Amino acid sequence: MIILAKLLKALHSDAGPWQLAFGIMFGMMMGLTPFFRFHNLIILFVVLFFRVNLATFLLSFGLFSVFALALDPLMMDVGESVLLSESLNGLWTAFYNTGLGRISQFYNTLTLGSLLISLLFAPILLLASKYLVIQYRQRFLAWVEKLWIIQLVKGSKVYQIYQGLGG
Repeated sequence: MIILAKLLKALHSDAGPWQLAFGIMFGMMMGLTPFFRFHNLIILFVVLFFRVNLATFLLSFGLFSVFALALDPLMMDVGESVLLSESLNGLWTAFYNTGLGRISQFYNTLTLGSLLISLLFAPILLLASKYLVIQYRQRFLAWVEKLWIIQLVKGSKVYQIYQGLGG
């Protein structure tokens, strides 16, 4: 509930559309891939170091983690086909013999397949989410502000306290 409130606040704030879009994209990448992997540490570092909106990152991370459960068989098939490709056999052997190759765990079919699929869809999701944020702000922002549920939430003591804390 708090994350959803932060998302609405982010959509209504002065946060740039790119900040929100990058949060959605990085959340998708981290949500689709297995959690305890080296590339997720890099993604987390990028999210925290650069001005990426954390609310959109956390919300899309949770949402895509649920989607990942349904997509796991497909991502494992993609990873297996890339790992078993004869033309890439030398590349995978050389990469595995490095320290980074073993830390990355790209020899795992799910890790490799999910990362490849998330990298494939990342630019598409980035541009689509930027477009949707802009469209939301231009077309729906004023309408959403007038909804009775939003007025009820904004009038509540909890929301007033939350606003007072700088949330």
